[in-house]
Amino acid sequence: MEQNNESFGSKIGAVLVAAGSAIGLGSIWRFPYIAGENGGGAFVLLYLICVLILGIPVMLAEFSIGTHTRKGVVKAYASLSKRWKFLGYNSILVSVLISGYYYIVAGWSLYYFFASIDGTLYSGEEFSTIFSQFADSWKEPFYTMVFLLLTHIVVARGVRKGLERTAEWIMPILFVMMLVMAVRSAMMPGAMKGYEFLFKPDFTKMFEVKTIVEAIGQAFFSLSVGLGCLITFSSYFKRGTNLSTTAWSASMMTFFVAILSGMIIFPAVFSVEGLKPEQGPTLIFETLPFVFKDMSMPELWSAIFFLLIAMAALTSTITFYEVITEYFQEQHNISRKHSARLSTLIAIVASILCLWSGMFFDLFDKISANVLMPLGGLLTAIFAGWVFKRSDFKNAISNGGTLRAPLFSVLLFLLRWVCPILIGVTFLYNLIS
Repeated sequence: MEQNNESFGSKIGAVLVAAGSAIGLGSIWRFPYIAGENGGGAFVLLYLICVLILGIPVMLAEFSIGTHTRKGVVKAYASLSKRWKFLGYNSILVSVLISGYYYIVAGWSLYYFFASIDGTLYSGEEFSTIFSQFADSWKEPFYTMVFLLLTHIVVARGVRKGLERTAEWIMPILFVMMLVMAVRSAMMPGAMKGYEFLFKPDFTKMFEVKTIVEAIGQAFFSLSVGLGCLITFSSYFKRGTNLSTTAWSASMMTFFVAILSGMIIFPAVFSVEGLKPEQGPTLIFETLPFVFKDMSMPELWSAIFFLLIAMAALTSTITFYEVITEYFQEQHNISRKHSARLSTLIAIVASILCLWSGMFFDLFDKISANVLMPLGGLLTAIFAGWVFKRSDFKNAISNGGTLRAPLFSVLLFLLRWVCPILIGVTFLYNLIS
């Protein structure tokens, strides 16, 4: 197969970019409130199980397709089977829809960072009022477009200078900032209650269909599987990259960040009377400022936290932005800079729709997260298990036979049977619920 013109400069760079595509608002913004709504510890245990038996196998499948074909998501599927080319376009559509609302949420984090620094967030007004006033003003579209511009700059610089270098800077800083915040939360009076909520499973909750389905959905959302970006990124992997190690490292880093975010948020939430872990999507933006308000130097801790959220969001936005950019670059033979401009134009249009009406925001979110991503994961598992030539699949996993692949049969069994059944149940549940 013909190799892409660009590739990552190092193996650690490949791991950090893969982890960065997974770590983002899915782990730091979405995980805490989904865990809060589904019983804490029981959800965490189910989430870990889903990462191991669903997330890693599908991630390995996408890595194998990308490294074997050395093409972007549309051409990768088309080169293996023209009948499955549509699955590549599903990835493009998901990326476009996510562009609509993700930049908006990322813009919220950027605004809250600056609002923490200049004292706006702690001016004495109700935090829900501050959020409403921000959402109804020119500031929301402004910060949305600023974040979109940041993403454009990173992706337009290319694979090594843009994607890889950004991941190499952001990921270590992100981990350090999260550890600092976790230590600070551990000093709060409600820390033990928060840890108990996060780590003590209520086994009766584990067998509720909603909890199981939410855990499967979170595993896919947080690991970015079913989106097609992992096929695109793995096409940039250097020859000899150990796919199993990369998938395991990226998945465990993602899980660790999710747990760290819980260790930051739940002790803090249980320390303030009236705050609840099941607050929902606004948990971070409308409730956590209550926590920082009672700390010494609230502006500092708040600024650190929301900068952390913004940095995590950037690792995610460059992911789906790259999927669209690479499509134009490869499929239509357009330069990276021009492809990035087209991606920006699409993102602007999608974001304007979501800013104009909450209906589009909710619609894009539900279609991408509850329908197209699970569908993409389901079909990827079926494709890898039944259509992708077994010898080519094993060759990709073993780096042409230079590495042992003792669990390949287990991987194939999971992709052929376990993943399709569990993902299929999730897909149907989301459609009828």
